[in-house]
Amino acid sequence: MAPETDLSQDEVARYARQLALPGVGLAGQQRLRDARVLVVGAGGLGSPVLLYLAAAGVGTLGIVDDDVVDTSNLHRQVIHGDAQVGRPKVGSARDAVARVNPHVRVEEHGVRLDASNAVDLLARYDVVVDGTDSFDARYLVSDAAEVVGVPVVWGAIHQYSGQVAVFAARGLGDAPGVTYRDVFPEPPPPGTVPDCATAGVFGVVCGTVGTAMATEVVKLVTGVGRTLLGRLAVYDALDGEWRYLTVRADPARTPVTSLAEREPVACAVPASAVPRDRMDVAELTDRLGRGDVVVVDVREDWELVAEPFDPGPGADVRHLPFGRVSAGDADAALADLPRDGVVAVLCKAGPRAERVAEVARAAGVDARVVDGGMLAWRARTVPAR
Repeated sequence: MAPETDLSQDEVARYARQLALPGVGLAGQQRLRDARVLVVGAGGLGSPVLLYLAAAGVGTLGIVDDDVVDTSNLHRQVIHGDAQVGRPKVGSARDAVARVNPHVRVEEHGVRLDASNAVDLLARYDVVVDGTDSFDARYLVSDAAEVVGVPVVWGAIHQYSGQVAVFAARGLGDAPGVTYRDVFPEPPPPGTVPDCATAGVFGVVCGTVGTAMATEVVKLVTGVGRTLLGRLAVYDALDGEWRYLTVRADPARTPVTSLAEREPVACAVPASAVPRDRMDVAELTDRLGRGDVVVVDVREDWELVAEPFDPGPGADVRHLPFGRVSAGDADAALADLPRDGVVAVLCKAGPRAERVAEVARAAGVDARVVDGGMLAWRARTVPAR
């Protein structure tokens, strides 16, 4: 990127310590000010990325996220606070960026990235940051970036560990190209990777990995240092160690030229395993009133403390943590469930309930998933603030 305009006196004062760095200087700071960076996901990884890129002086930050701030986000998504709970994340993040640096322009994209909009969105930016938390979104970002020809700074976290890499299908300078699909050609088998609610997230790992991602963006824009293109950085918080793996393009992979034929990646429950027997919260409420349903809450202990399921006196509600089922330690609990009545299986949103209902039905139980889980129950029973 070639710098186009001079910095103002206020910008020179703000970035003085960065301007003093060999390899940055006025030219590098101008490149940052002229850069357009798209951050996909304003969550655990997007939070530190946005804050540090704003502080570094990236001129335009695009933010893609269709979610709202939830209380459970706050221990790791440091761009949001208590006052923002219930707000769209793009708006909350925009305000935080403005507090950090009023010179930064924020472009809000409060939409879910999909095959219909990904190419158009990515084409407007110079660098893309992938802070998403699903395999389908990661493959989508990778494919769209390959079509457009922009580099991707990617990161991921799981419990106490994280990974960071730079991907660019067409390479960067003398470095040959490599994409997310080259390194991870296939997603893990459906149901084998637990979600954040089940596995947990060590919040500070988001900061470690997210700031490493922001570092790669600044390096890409200014040209200083050696990027992670061709390397995968793996962080282990419990050991306090970084490891680096060499990654290369797969010569047998067919290049992505459009998203027209792209199929969504299944990464939760295989379609054949999704039970047909379900009920919505209206039916659950009706059955609870008649007393002809047993509710099995499969959320973990801490989730029950944070948000108890309390349908009122007389309801038969039992607790079977999903962790016990996935570990194969639920035979006794399943044996106690009635075989001559309806069992409603409840989790936060639905995926864990689907897995447990499948196991229960295999044991002869008429198990039905509560659509939308506690989120739907809350929406029906708790007045809007």
